[in-house]
Amino acid sequence: MAKVAFLGLGVMGYPMARHLKAKGHQVTVYNRTAAKAEKWVSENGGRAATTPREAAEGQEIVFACVGNDDDLRQVTLGPDGAFQSMGKGAIFVDHTTASAEVARELHAAATDKGFAFIDAPVSGGQAGAENGVLTVMCGGDADAYARAEPAIMSFARACRLMGEAGAGQLTKMINQICIAGLVQGLAEGIHFGKKAGLDIEAVLDVISKGAAGSWQMENRGKTMNQGKFDFGFAVDWMRKDLSIVLDEARKNGASLPVTALVDQFYADVQKMGGRRWDTSSLIARLDK
Repeated sequence: MAKVAFLGLGVMGYPMARHLKAKGHQVTVYNRTAAKAEKWVSENGGRAATTPREAAEGQEIVFACVGNDDDLRQVTLGPDGAFQSMGKGAIFVDHTTASAEVARELHAAATDKGFAFIDAPVSGGQAGAENGVLTVMCGGDADAYARAEPAIMSFARACRLMGEAGAGQLTKMINQICIAGLVQGLAEGIHFGKKAGLDIEAVLDVISKGAAGSWQMENRGKTMNQGKFDFGFAVDWMRKDLSIVLDEARKNGASLPVTALVDQFYADVQKMGGRRWDTSSLIARLDK
């Protein structure tokens, strides 16, 4: 069992840190809103720190799951950031969905200081974090990954090293590209079926058994038909992720016409008041 810290106790980080504690790791937590860290400790034990620097001191592995590139730089490179106190040989594992650029930047900074950095964005949403069944895609050095993997598996069902620094973030971008196009296709199919006067639940039941079947259809098809959009991963977060995707595509020359279009459809959902609806709410703009 390792001595670990977890920085960022949002909807993902809160249960991820809990799984680490449940597996027997010694856990110190930090959250920008200190009351949330104290609440976590009251429920799970462990210790709360007042800064990332304090949380990271003396730890073997420091985990983070924060909002964006700027938040990540603040909790790592800032004057009270974790990188100011991490010891040689320690590992920083970042579960934030961020840019490949910041992953490479922080990997270089960590290497200069004598410790390791792994970019390790996750897929599976809030339910995956709560149930400890996230998919984790990692970028970084193989030896550091091998040392961190057992702790990561405290809240994951699958974890894989995808390549050098930034490769985890690039893999997460592909994940979001695939989800965006798939959810829009599912939304259009359900919308079409409604206009045609079909029994949508019966339609979904039969086509889910064939080539059209998907996780999204199985888990969100019926609720999309019912206009229920309270299942975790919010439209605001998806737009943040897609902005990272489209920025990377501009750099590497990838053509992503469907992704760019669906990003604008999510902007429409935001204008409808759906900023906190989950990503399956694409159908709402078709049914309005």
